[in-house]
Amino acid sequence: MKIKRNDTVVVVSGDDARPDTPHKVIQILKGGDKLVVEGVNRVLKHVKRGHPRSPQGGRLNLEMPIDCSNVMYYCGTCSKGTRLGYRFLDDGTKERFCKSCGESAGVIGPAKKQHAK
Repeated sequence: MKIKRNDTVVVVSGDDARPDTPHKVIQILKGGDKLVVEGVNRVLKHVKRGHPRSPQGGRLNLEMPIDCSNVMYYCGTCSKGTRLGYRFLDDGTKERFCKSCGESAGVIGPAKKQHAK
């Protein structure tokens, strides 16, 4: 999956779909097909007394995971949700980039000699 933690994304499908509102990715769950997005898919979880987060009991307001296919990376240059791609730079480092405008979204790996030009 090309989306990483602390990326800015827009939700494009589901109950919280608002393609014009960017949100921050809090956590990627094991397996990589689900992620927790800040302020999206909030639920009320009822807990018994004695729970560590709520000793008196009651209802907790939590963000639950959504599928990664329901979000798109938010490019600040394009100001919209776009797809990401991978490419190698001239020195051999691998980076993510916006497929719409070509803007870099950050370096992923160290430089490798076999990919250097």
